[in-house]
Amino acid sequence: MEELSIKIKIADREYPMKVKLAEEEKIRAAGKLINEKIKHYRGQFGINDKQDLLAMVAFDCLVDKMADEKNLEDIDHTVVEKINHLNQLVSQGI
Repeated sequence: MEELSIKIKIADREYPMKVKLAEEEKIRAAGKLINEKIKHYRGQFGINDKQDLLAMVAFDCLVDKMADEKNLEDIDHTVVEKINHLNQLVSQGI
């Protein structure tokens, strides 16, 4: 798979990286989202310390990820329940 050398700027620092061509758009979008969250926290709380801002963004991302995982668990549980119910109906000949 073809790799591409790119630079992503996060919190006024450039990070060189090699990414798969197919993932470039996703990587750039992630960098943009991080910078938008930094800008949001800087504006909302008046914080200028980049380490504090990055820590807040990391925390925010992890909370979002945990919420998404919980939602997926709930969906999986619901799907399993419905499949079990359908299996019962089929086995009863209804």
